[in-house]
Amino acid sequence: MGKTTMDDAIPRDLHAPEPREDREIVQSVLRALDVLRSFDRQTPRQTLSQVAERTGLSRATARRFLLTFTHAGYMEQEGGRFRPTAKLLELGHSAVASLGLWDIARPIMADLSMRLGEAAFAAVLDGEDALYVAHAPSPGRVVAVGIAVGRRLPAYATSVGRVLLAGLGDQALAQALATMKPSALTPNTVTSKAKLRAIIEEVRRNGFSIVDEELEVGLRSVSVPLRAPGGAVLAALNVCGPSSRVTAEVLHSRFLPELLEAADRINRSLRD
Repeated sequence: MGKTTMDDAIPRDLHAPEPREDREIVQSVLRALDVLRSFDRQTPRQTLSQVAERTGLSRATARRFLLTFTHAGYMEQEGGRFRPTAKLLELGHSAVASLGLWDIARPIMADLSMRLGEAAFAAVLDGEDALYVAHAPSPGRVVAVGIAVGRRLPAYATSVGRVLLAGLGDQALAQALATMKPSALTPNTVTSKAKLRAIIEEVRRNGFSIVDEELEVGLRSVSVPLRAPGGAVLAALNVCGPSSRVTAEVLHSRFLPELLEAADRINRSLRD
């Protein structure tokens, strides 16, 4: 029998240091990410019990994470259910940008613009504004309104803005409407908050928004959502044109199907 040394008497897990990569991993962050990933298109709202079951966490631990996210504004509580808020998309925008969302979207937008003969845009929600982040101009055509990358326009009066507002949770939407001060940009601009809420609910149901000369006289537009793999609305894809050549019927019958198809191509590329 060999001689037993002092080192042999020390349990292996106490004697040997943890691997460097294990020691530097913050387990609570991993559990927090599990909580966020438990929300997806099939379960956009969950109870505490559902989150605990899906993540394998205790109810007490899941509750602390959910309340922390709620306190920070990344979750909202509707009755007994929790739902991620649009603030979480601030993180998502950066992440998706790093994954090349607009590198994916731009050629599809350019193809869309060529087929329809009108400019295509993409926008994200920034406070009460729609912030335009991508543009595919139509060769030989000029849009009647000065929209360019970096331009901000009021969300309540734009089709992109209404799509983005429709992507908010009920509480976040209520808060957004409460702080808005809609003003009449044209004779057609909807300024009633009750009517805006009804329009946004319709956008939620239909999956698209059409705005007819509310932002600027002589301009019509149609927008649809771009979605993260989990189903959250990341951005809005838009085509607009002057009312002199783009009728309301053309928006519905020709532009909308093409726009939905382009959005689906972008969404599928994000999932792949």
